Amino acid sequence: MSIRKNLSLIKGAKNLKPAKPSRAEAEDAVRTLIRWSGDDVAREGLCETPGRVVRAYEELFSGYGADPVDLLKRTFEEIEGYDEMVLLKDIRFESHCEHHLAPFIGKAHVAYLPRRRVVGISKLARVVDAYARRLQIQEKMTVQIANAVNDTLEPEGVAVVLEAVHQCMTTRGVHKPGVVMVTSRMLGAFRGDPSTRREFLAMIGNPASGESSLA
Repeated sequence: MSIRKNLSLIKGAKNLKPAKPSRAEAEDAVRTLIRWSGDDVAREGLCETPGRVVRAYEELFSGYGADPVDLLKRTFEEIEGYDEMVLLKDIRFESHCEHHLAPFIGKAHVAYLPRRRVVGISKLARVVDAYARRLQIQEKMTVQIANAVNDTLEPEGVAVVLEAVHQCMTTRGVHKPGVVMVTSRMLGAFRGDPSTRREFLAMIGNPASGESSLA
């Protein structure tokens, strides 16, 4: 076998995803963590916990089974020349930090300037959920949402802002409650035109200036 072919096989093997564990293996992993924490997995209050945790994980991480781009494919072109901003703000989301598996909860603001077509507003909320229901970091999630809207709708511009409270820093570590993390991604007109960007930030309450809250 040639060295080039051997290297190609090694590269292909690295790109293969490991097989997904079975439900029984997942429940056994939860039992291991419970025992490691110092409790008795066989006691009445915990004996059914592994099954509950696995079912909860199916819901919390259902985003792996969703295709955000596919959600945006059905669009509408009969818009009578509408070319002003479309904004869906205060989209609540719940995600989990990939570093500690701790929740971070907040809201997303998603806007775009249509070029030829628009998408149903519920689809924007579903795209947020599709990315939120995965192991995430907020910065990456912000970029993923913006890129999905931009690449699929091909608008004049896209703006995404996420505001979230991270329990990995409120309930552990530095223990700083009340801290809100804000991330943004501006593309097209929102990046190149300061007035368009200001209009968007004014409409969502300008979280960068502290005027927005997660109340």
